[in-house]
Amino acid sequence: MCGICGIFHTKQNEKIDGEILLAMAESLKHRGPDDGGCFVDGCLGLTHRRLSILDLSTAGHQPMQSYDGRYWIIFNGEIYNYIELKRYLMAKGYAFRSRSDTEVLLNLFIEEDKNCLKKLNGMFAFAIWDTQERKILLARDRLGIKPLYWYRDGKTFLFASEIKALFQSPDVKAELDQEGLQDYLTFQFCLGGKTLFKNIYEVAPGSWLEVDQQGEIESGRYWSVNYQIDLDHSESYFVQELKGLLQDSIDLQLRSDVPVGAHLSGGMDSSIITSLAASNLENPLHTFNGGFKEAKGKFDESNYARIVAKYNHTIHHEIFPTAQEFVDVLPSLIYHMDEPAAGPGIFPQWMVARLAKENVKVVLGGQGGDELFAGYARYLIAYLEECIRGGIEGTQEDPQYIVNFQTILPNLPQLQGYQPLMRHFWQDGLFGSMAERYFRLIDRGAAIRSFLQDDFLASSAYSTFDAYMAVFSTNEPASYINRMTRFDMLTLLPALLHVEDRTSMMVSLESRVPLLDHRIVELSASMPPSYKFAGGQTKHILRQAGRGLVPSEILDRRDKMGFPVPLDVWSHAEPLHSFLRDTLLSPRALQRGWFQSRQVVHALQSEQPFGRTIWGLLCLELWAETFLD
Repeated sequence: MCGICGIFHTKQNEKIDGEILLAMAESLKHRGPDDGGCFVDGCLGLTHRRLSILDLSTAGHQPMQSYDGRYWIIFNGEIYNYIELKRYLMAKGYAFRSRSDTEVLLNLFIEEDKNCLKKLNGMFAFAIWDTQERKILLARDRLGIKPLYWYRDGKTFLFASEIKALFQSPDVKAELDQEGLQDYLTFQFCLGGKTLFKNIYEVAPGSWLEVDQQGEIESGRYWSVNYQIDLDHSESYFVQELKGLLQDSIDLQLRSDVPVGAHLSGGMDSSIITSLAASNLENPLHTFNGGFKEAKGKFDESNYARIVAKYNHTIHHEIFPTAQEFVDVLPSLIYHMDEPAAGPGIFPQWMVARLAKENVKVVLGGQGGDELFAGYARYLIAYLEECIRGGIEGTQEDPQYIVNFQTILPNLPQLQGYQPLMRHFWQDGLFGSMAERYFRLIDRGAAIRSFLQDDFLASSAYSTFDAYMAVFSTNEPASYINRMTRFDMLTLLPALLHVEDRTSMMVSLESRVPLLDHRIVELSASMPPSYKFAGGQTKHILRQAGRGLVPSEILDRRDKMGFPVPLDVWSHAEPLHSFLRDTLLSPRALQRGWFQSRQVVHALQSEQPFGRTIWGLLCLELWAETFLD
């Protein structure tokens, strides 16, 4: 895990300013405190910050030059199947100077050019400079686990692992992007490669981007998910296939020259990962959990985590963050996020990452299970309406694509805590198109917009619904479940992975996500939706795959919390109440004129629970103070 960045002056012979390049690298030092290096070739400059995980020797130093001197690479991430790829390359006559996956990646590119991307199993973002053709290639892993941003102004192209590194160049200004803002207000993440900064974009997951000396950009996608449903195999077949891929993913992702641990929330996803990892290691696995002691355990799942830890004989570590710690660390977290955060879970996530870093250098997590296997409560809400509509109108779809109304009923108590969401979902009536209904479920814009000044919102004619439709509206997949999970995988999941990357990299910890092995993603996409959502039970197929690996009391839980933060408890007491008031009603905030101060005052004085609206405003203001002021 590392930080990478570079400068490429196009359409001119301007030399690289070494001070700017070093400043970019320094801003990413938290991503790679173990080593750093630079390479300059006239109008091209590359720099790298290293977190040493494989081949801890100097042989793994970057930027790394190819054996023939033509290519230079800087690489962030891990290629988990590097051993197998190295054997393949050695059979073709390639020699190696290191035990690093970086050298394997570079030689594989020399052998197969961009086609090499299809052979990689890993999380990665990298840049390769061709000294002969005078062009640079950027590429990113299939799911967008590792970040990569870029900027150009007609004369210079810049890229970096984090946006803040780009601001080290005087050519890059931190300016608000109105379309990105509209996305944030609606979803609390951006669509279509946008960011909240004008002229700064992401390299899309599963894609590459190439820039030549004339500044011309060519891009392409090397991977996308195919939702061609496999109706020829039984549920038991998919369970066995999933078990095999989970085990192989764990085997690959345990490859490391430094200690590996696991996040253990007490939920099904992290418990499966923990159980598989613990069974593969000779020494006890270190596991890490966080919770809150407020409100009689309402925000604490540590008991479930302890059950799994005891079951697998792990060395278990716990942390219980406080309101004071939240106030102290949140501004720094927003700085490291680069953009306003999707949810308050970033705080305990960072606290647990910090705890993990005290004991290990690599940690496994359970990200991705909800998006791949239909784990969110909103899927249950949406499908409840689909069942009602089908029952009334007599328009039930093929049984492969819909949950039976009778079988979904026993699972409805899971929705007890989601009544406000259901009221919002049905406020404009029942039914309507799939796309419109799901947009209502994920749209958080109405409440937060009521706190913003009208002239602030009127500056953009951009339609978030049209942007949403560009992703959601497709002929495939046909099923509602797959449409929802596909949208979340392409949009929400990268936002969550953004948080995963930043909270771990903030403390120089490598975070790996075995459930997002692309083979598991592809298998999930081929499953009939009824196997993922059988009888109205979310994540059914993953539960079945976990039988025998995880205690039944974990697999059969109906009270999974996620990672809730007791902000509704903290917000009416000190120090959080004063922090909210001082931030949202500060002279800087009032002068900026984004918020309706009376609305903010009323919200802070009311006894209403702290919700996503106040959180969204708080993050937006802290972000503006950090990057725009």
